[in-house]
Amino acid sequence: MSAPAIGDPIPNVKLLDADGAAIDLVAMKGAPLVVYFYPKADTPGCTTEAQDFTRLAPEFAHLDAQVLAVSRDAPAKLCKFRDKYGLTVRLASDEEGAVCEAFGTWVEKQNYGRTYMGIERSTFLFGRDGKLAKEWRKVRVKGHADAVLEAAKAL
Repeated sequence: MSAPAIGDPIPNVKLLDADGAAIDLVAMKGAPLVVYFYPKADTPGCTTEAQDFTRLAPEFAHLDAQVLAVSRDAPAKLCKFRDKYGLTVRLASDEEGAVCEAFGTWVEKQNYGRTYMGIERSTFLFGRDGKLAKEWRKVRVKGHADAVLEAAKAL
């Protein structure tokens, strides 16, 4: 399965949120949807990104936009992460990696000469029609949530 391209529909995938509730991405069609992928809960960059999206949550809500943060962490770890930092962004678990595969975010990475597989920090913005409107790859955290909000306002 290849990553969605601009104009493609939301991939037909399902995952669990931090509380173990099922999430069907296709069923979220009808409102703007932000799906962002981050490597690991409770690490510095991922914490900052989640805090930034939480800070902007009222503005996303004003646009009727839903924000979903996806990692391969187990729901129990996501609960601890959410509660530790008071996050309001909805955290989702993709333990099996099917959603990362569907979005093309499970990639080969390198760090200090070591090659391994991991999540590429990426964000996807879908319009009310359920089609991909904008994507960001290899995201730098600083200012990113604000840029996504501006793109959502432009939908």
